[in-house]
Amino acid sequence: MVNVGNIQLPDFPLLLAPMEDVSDPPFRAVCKANGADLMYTEFISSEGLIRDAAKSVQKLDIFEYERPIGIQLFGSDVETMGECARIASRANPDLIDINYGCPVKNVACRGAGAALLQDIPKMVRMTDAVVKATHLPVTVKTRLGWDESTKNVGEVAERLQDIGIKALTVHGRTRVQMYKGEADWTLIGRIKDNPRIQIPIFGNGDIDSPEKAVEYKNRFGVDGVMIGRASIGHPWVFNEIKHFVQTGQHLPPPTVADRVAVCRQHLDFSIRWKGEIVGLFEMRRHYANYFKGLPDFKPYRMRLVTTDSYSGVSDILAEIQENYITELV
Repeated sequence: MVNVGNIQLPDFPLLLAPMEDVSDPPFRAVCKANGADLMYTEFISSEGLIRDAAKSVQKLDIFEYERPIGIQLFGSDVETMGECARIASRANPDLIDINYGCPVKNVACRGAGAALLQDIPKMVRMTDAVVKATHLPVTVKTRLGWDESTKNVGEVAERLQDIGIKALTVHGRTRVQMYKGEADWTLIGRIKDNPRIQIPIFGNGDIDSPEKAVEYKNRFGVDGVMIGRASIGHPWVFNEIKHFVQTGQHLPPPTVADRVAVCRQHLDFSIRWKGEIVGLFEMRRHYANYFKGLPDFKPYRMRLVTTDSYSGVSDILAEIQENYITELV
């Protein structure tokens, strides 16, 4: 077992990464059903939550079947982050996670997310404020450093463990890299090898196959892996990795019928949670991923992203299933 504070996870747990505009309750539902062990909300702005902004408050929605579930927070002000942690704790998640890794300009250039990698003392003060503001386990997600010359995640791991975080997830890129190039897990492995480090260390970045998950588990000794982009349109990745870890064998790939069924589940939840207009609109970003690799799919994709009724989309999905009758290989 892997313990994150009082949360017990299975050996080598698989975590769903918090992804803005992706990791909402409908998406988390299909990932949980397909093997995700620990999930997080989309990241929530501390300023937005303090102001009671509707979008930030809605992101606090969590459901019993999602557990264990963490609420991820980001911000640039120490006191505000502490107050935000108190507010988020009232939503009754299983843990609070702090985002020190988001590289996008409208976050990092405001002094939040990965920007804190340029000010480790402030990162420590902020983390301490969050730890003291909640009774829940606090975890952190971060990157190797701001750029190639400041890969300071080893120092970060020690200092944040010392003030009470219960797990650390490291994305194997710097902020300057954004999501380009290959993730470097070397420093993640060094953190895990550090005898001072007693908390679980999870690796993140480029895990897109069962083989890579097992390879990185063995090479770098991480306690588990966090999966982000590889799960979009393919929530089966979690069970595929679990099966490969246990047996060394691959599960059969999802059939077209499987893809349609999970896409329907995702769509139905999206409409229940957000209403038909918003639910249909926000599902449009997912269709191409669910049916990636199907030959001559572009006309269906265009119809899916322009149809503005649930019944219309449902009919198109039925047509896809009927017309693509062979299994993907």
